[in-house]
Amino acid sequence: MPNAPKTQHRSVRIDDADWKDLKERAPDGDRSAAIKELVAWYLRRSGAKLPKRPDAPTGDSPPTEG
Repeated sequence: MPNAPKTQHRSVRIDDADWKDLKERAPDGDRSAAIKELVAWYLRRSGAKLPKRPDAPTGDSPPTEG
């Protein structure tokens, strides 16, 4: 099979606005890579590092404590 993926397809529910923003901010628009890096870090896989967050777009303000 010429286009056989190495991993099984998974489904998660993510808000449409978050999904759009993730594509815009992920390196090369690769949401899968961003998610996989975060999961590897979360699970403390050997060599995994917390992914670098993109700079906030103009107009975003930091979340407030509350």
